[in-house]
Amino acid sequence: LKAGIRPGNIVYSGVGKTTKEIDMALDAEIMMFNCESASELEAINHRAGILGKKAPIAIRVNPDVDAQTHPYISTGMKDNKFGIDIEGSLKAYLHADRMEHVDIVGIDCHIGSQLTQMAPFVDAIERLKHLIKRLNEHGMTFKYLDMGGGLGITYNDETPPDPGVYGRTIKEAAETMGLRLIFEPGRVIVGNAGILVSEVLYKKPTPEKTFVIVDAGMNDLIRPSLYNAYHEILPLRHKEGDIQRVDIVGPICESSDFLAKAREIETLSRGDRIAVMSAGAYGFTMASTYNSRPLPPEILVDGDHYNVIRSRLDYDALVSGEIIPDTVL
Repeated sequence: LKAGIRPGNIVYSGVGKTTKEIDMALDAEIMMFNCESASELEAINHRAGILGKKAPIAIRVNPDVDAQTHPYISTGMKDNKFGIDIEGSLKAYLHADRMEHVDIVGIDCHIGSQLTQMAPFVDAIERLKHLIKRLNEHGMTFKYLDMGGGLGITYNDETPPDPGVYGRTIKEAAETMGLRLIFEPGRVIVGNAGILVSEVLYKKPTPEKTFVIVDAGMNDLIRPSLYNAYHEILPLRHKEGDIQRVDIVGPICESSDFLAKAREIETLSRGDRIAVMSAGAYGFTMASTYNSRPLPPEILVDGDHYNVIRSRLDYDALVSGEIIPDTVL
């Protein structure tokens, strides 16, 4: 809403919607809630009744499709926390159909992130078709099919389908359903648009390996530490010289604080700067102030123009919310 998006173009997903958030979405009159559990459905119906509203809803269906991506970013398998399984979704829709303060408008499915093949998407649609057919037999109709996001980008040597292929494939698979398609793209739009720039502080050779210590750490970009994600790393200025195999690590007091391990890169020296590529998605938004490290600035670059769009956090701001009670002084 703050970004100027019309409420009618907003869907609200997530397994842990709070009462305050549900009320806010109802007041804004968003397109629909993607409900992730039967108890959430009850809560939305209850809040809508209190506010005198009718909540537009879809059930997030967990189709038990292997997205063939990293387990931490897979969301459509039966052992994931997201959505409701096929049989459970059937029961949830039948239950919702009897609720006074909800309006069933769609069906939702998001099977994972960083997908590099189309087959899992098509498989999910086929399973949804069978569910919709069963629901149609109970007199239910739908306006929307929300396929979520998930299309991958190139971090290293991945070759994901381009958005045109993705769009045509989904359209062909869903064409007979007669529903308006909704997509929630994120990574594929911004992932390769962002880099993390860091400066080399020290080089530390040991009998086992060589460490390049930089001033960015896992608090700035947690993906490598969280699930060993690969990000290409390039020197900002190309220098003729040897290639070294190094671990590129940060200043955080954790052994998991690394940006790359056993990476072959041009020889780096103190003061050199590096660009950690493809940091536009799940980069700054997952950053933290762990180890009392102020968040870095964000700089928007457009051709030869640049603007600071988020200023660097300073130490005063870092502790500004902390209050020491008089009783402990």
